[in-house]
This record gives sequence, structure tokens and C-alpha cells, in this order.
Amino acid sequence: MLRASGLVAGYVGAPVIREVSLDIAPGQIFCLLGANGAGKSTIAKTLGGTLPLRAGAVTVDGVDITSATANERVRKGVSLVPEGRHLFIGLSVRDNIVLGGYTRSRAERGADIERVLQLFPQLRRLMTRRTGDLSGGEQQMVAIGRALMARPRYLILDEPSLGLAPVIVDAIFRQAQELAAEGIGIMLIEQNVAKALAISDRAAVVETGRISISGAAGELRNDTKIVASYLGGIA
Repeated sequence: MLRASGLVAGYVGAPVIREVSLDIAPGQIFCLLGANGAGKSTIAKTLGGTLPLRAGAVTVDGVDITSATANERVRKGVSLVPEGRHLFIGLSVRDNIVLGGYTRSRAERGADIERVLQLFPQLRRLMTRRTGDLSGGEQQMVAIGRALMARPRYLILDEPSLGLAPVIVDAIFRQAQELAAEGIGIMLIEQNVAKALAISDRAAVVETGRISISGAAGELRNDTKIVASYLGGIA
């Protein structure tokens, strides 16, 4: 289990998140919801190791990784797909994907590339293309594929549907479900509330840096008071 306990973190000045605790089980999709600026991406960065903690702890399958760097956390089984993708746009699709497998042997990388292409067959014909020339949806597939090259046990997806066409969003959400079915624990940070809750097992709402409510995704989806108070209404 990927577990966070009492996380406190921020950038300059006052903390952005305060006393955040959550856990993600293998094969489970955990959805993190909230308004812009609530602290969702800050939570993702602290779990992925790109933002240091001021207080709290992070463990993976019982092993403390609180002081581990981002690249060390990848080796421990935690991969982050950040908001905005952060790809090397001057490199080819293949090079971007291969870079995600730096923790694995050359032989393993070959098998892992094929696994990514089976998950995202649209990328097969684009492998030699410059990544900066791809559409937003194609770039998002590259970003997820790059993260999968490390064979993570836990995958953090920060706003994967942002700015994408509905048909591409549906495809990415289907792939998230397939990954969970393979046993990967997924934290999904998402503004598309209805779609996110529909595929998630558990969910939590972040307000002003704190988790205000959490529970089974179906319970949050069907509780009209929660929808009206925290999620602004969903179809």
C-alpha cells in the first residue's frame, strides 16, 4: 500500500497542504477531487518526491520513503505523471518512452516498450515523430507510457484529461482501468468529476489543503449533499 501520513508541504511561506493522510491499495483507483488551488497537485508532488515535506511520512508497502528522492521513489515503485506532462518535446516519441525505463535493463526495456504500445496502439506509428509535434492526447499517452516503463506498483496521474477531447479522455480512463486490473494502484487527480468517480474505487475531496471528506467513490457520487457542497454538481 502507498500510504501518506500527516503530510505538510508547500513552496514559499505558509504550507499549501496540512495534515493530509491517505492510502492507495494495489489494483485500486483512488480519486482526488477539489477546486483549483486546493492542494491536489501539491499532494501529488510530495508523493512523487518532487516537492520535499515539511512534516509527515510516506511509505510504500511498509517501507519508509519519506527522505527518498524522486528517482529513488521510482525505483521503489512510485511513478508520477505530472500535470502538463513535462515531456522532452525536441526528442522522438521513442526516446521519451525509453527514458522512462532508465531503472531497467536493455532487455527489459524492449519488452516494456511493447507493453506500452499494446496499451496505447496509437503510438506505434508515431515512434519516430518529434514529441512536440503530437496532439495533446497523444502527448498524454507518451507521458503515461514513459511512467509505465519503470514498472510502477503505484501510478499518480495528475489531471490526465486536462484540455483533451472527450473521446481521448474516455480512452485514457479506460487505460487507467486496465492498469488497475493488472494490480497497479492509481491515484487519479481529476477535474472531470463524473467520469473520475465512475471509474474509481475510493475518493477524497481536498479543500484549502486538507482532506475534508473521503469514502467509497459510489457513496460520494450518490450523496446529493456532498455533490452540492463539495463538487459543484455533476451530471
